[in-house]
Amino acid sequence: MSARLNMFGSPAAGQVWKHIIAAGQALADSSLPAATRELVNLRASQINGCGFCTDMHTKDAAAAGETSVRLNLVAAWREATVFTDAERAALELTEQGTRIADAAGGVTDEAWANAVKHYDEEQLAALVSQIALINAFNRGNVIIQQAAGDYQPGQFG
Repeated sequence: MSARLNMFGSPAAGQVWKHIIAAGQALADSSLPAATRELVNLRASQINGCGFCTDMHTKDAAAAGETSVRLNLVAAWREATVFTDAERAALELTEQGTRIADAAGGVTDEAWANAVKHYDEEQLAALVSQIALINAFNRGNVIIQQAAGDYQPGQFG
C-alpha cells in the first residue's frame, strides 16, 4: 500500500508541512512533559484512525522509555491505574478536543478546569497546541492514506 499523494513532492504542500513539522519541534522544547506529548499524540491518532501516527508515536514513546503496559492502555485510560492525574487530565482534554464535532459544547468547562489543576499557563498552551497539531497530522495522513507499520523510531530526526 502506498500513499495517494507525496505531500513533500508538491512545493505548496511541502512548504505547509515543513511549517507544521517546525511547530512540533517548538513544542518539543516546551515545558510540557515529553511523555504527556506522546500520550496525547497516541490517543488522538487512535481516535482519528491514523495508522501512520499511531505506529510512529507508539514506537517513539517506547524508544524514549515508555512502558508497553501504558502504551497498550492509552485507549482505555479511564479504567487504567497507570496514568497520573495530570496525564489523565491531558488525555481527557485530548479526547474532547479531538472530538469537537461530536459534542455541541466542544471542550467542557470541567475538562478544562481539571487540566488547569495540573498544568501552568505555558504548559496548557503547549498542550492545546499539541492536540491541534496532532489532529492536523492525523487528518493529512488519513486523507492521503499514509501507510503504517514501517516507521522507525527517530526516523524524522
